Amino acid sequence: MSMPAPMDPKDLARFIEHTLLGAAVTREDVRRICLEAMEHQFHAVCVSGSRVIEACAFLEGSDVNVVTVVGFPLGTADSDAKRYETETAVDSGADEIDVVMNVGRLKDGDHAHVLRELRDVVDAADERPVKVILETCLLTRDEKVLACKLVLDSGAQFVKTSTGFGSSNGTIDDVKLLREVIGEKFGIKAAGGIRDSKTAIAMIEAGANRLGSSAGVKIVQGAGTEMGESR
Repeated sequence: MSMPAPMDPKDLARFIEHTLLGAAVTREDVRRICLEAMEHQFHAVCVSGSRVIEACAFLEGSDVNVVTVVGFPLGTADSDAKRYETETAVDSGADEIDVVMNVGRLKDGDHAHVLRELRDVVDAADERPVKVILETCLLTRDEKVLACKLVLDSGAQFVKTSTGFGSSNGTIDDVKLLREVIGEKFGIKAAGGIRDSKTAIAMIEAGANRLGSSAGVKIVQGAGTEMGESR
């Protein structure tokens, strides 16, 4: 496999959703990632629901969006809880929603439940972009294809590979498969284990148009070094 070509750090930054979702995240941690996101002009920060209001306040007046997660990280919450969580996130100021698909229901063959739940979240998001996290490490190839088709039918705007909390992360091959199934116009967010510029650019070349990572600063700094070396 050929090495990914260097990318301008400013161009790469617009793909990045600077992410911080750990259990011990503090208000100061949220402030730090928001300042980093503004400095590097990332597309967004991604924080837990309880930190959305703070992130919105720190980012006020900037072009950086606030993304939050719903049903995270397992996706097994009751459908009504996911809808309520989405509504609360919207009321708090979230610009985009990343919801975890109920993988167990998918494996049960209860596709109607999965689709109804996703449509409910899309409705509650009130025209804000919704990304559906598939947790690809738990799915067979056929299940990944089926999950994509349900997402396409749900009204969501993106499929997302991983929570970053699973047994392993999404792969370049996952992104290629998702792009093959959903076509060129639908969104793909690659997430989990993207910690350097080479991996980030490889995911983009495979078909991702968003990247979720807690290492956004390291990624763009690495891209800057590579650009300098290529001149």
